[in-house]
Amino acid sequence: MISAALRQIMSASVILLLAMTCLVLIIHLVPGDPATTLLGPRATEASKAALRSQMGFDDPIPVQVFSFILKVLHGDLGIDVISRRPISAIVLGQLPYTMTLIGVSILLAACIGIPLGCYSALHRNGSVDNLIGVLSIAAIAMPSFVIAIYCVLLFSITLKVLPAIGVGRQSDMLDQIIHLVLPALAIGLNWVGYLARFIRSSLLEVLGERHIQSARAHGLTESRILFSYALPLAILPTVTVIGVSVGPLISAAVLTEIVFARPGIGKLMFDSIAQRNYPVVMAVVLVTTVLLVVCTTIADLLNGLIDPRVRHRS
Repeated sequence: MISAALRQIMSASVILLLAMTCLVLIIHLVPGDPATTLLGPRATEASKAALRSQMGFDDPIPVQVFSFILKVLHGDLGIDVISRRPISAIVLGQLPYTMTLIGVSILLAACIGIPLGCYSALHRNGSVDNLIGVLSIAAIAMPSFVIAIYCVLLFSITLKVLPAIGVGRQSDMLDQIIHLVLPALAIGLNWVGYLARFIRSSLLEVLGERHIQSARAHGLTESRILFSYALPLAILPTVTVIGVSVGPLISAAVLTEIVFARPGIGKLMFDSIAQRNYPVVMAVVLVTTVLLVVCTTIADLLNGLIDPRVRHRS
């Protein structure tokens, strides 16, 4: 298990190094001059050249790649050319809002999707199972920003029961939770469908295994078989699914934060792209890549710790 964990960490390190290299290379493929965009068309060539030098864009590409990786390893993401603040402080200041939104969305999706998937597996091919299947596919197919717009129209404008914009007062935890409900619902409903279908298929597969049939032959009740033997095995792949879902969740958070006027790294990335503020864009993409790699690695390691079969294969 230790060797498997070391292999996972080595793979994650290689992926991060490749991601940092690709970040520097992709920036040069984007059309337009960031210095002209930031300073305006009336800026002199000397000021543009000074800004390019400050951003490091006038160095050879291999030097830029090595310098970027070295700075990241030292925790230095540079200085924002617009606000003159450290980029790491800007990104870390917005990160908690997005991580809270993603965490609540996953929790909401799990609390709704897992029971629905279990019910569908235990009553397969019934009318309720078919209804859950249709609703799950509809939830999967509907983009999160469309769900966000309908949530605003229904709960904020029509019913007037939930706020539509902002994060609430910093000193009032209850107000922050209330402002979090609609954004988390907009993102989490997509994953309710995914988890419901995933748990259903996984549970049906586990219920057909021999040890479940042996438990039935020994006279155990269906509820004990479900909660003690079937569900713990069926829910294991969900850990991996949640781990790899961080990337799509961050993508969904970009538009959701815009719709609900919430701060976060999604809105920060959108604003930075509009301003051609490439250093901040690179920092945000790097942070999201690190989150995705770390969450995926943790999910794989948790599967190995929980499931003896995974440890045996490792």
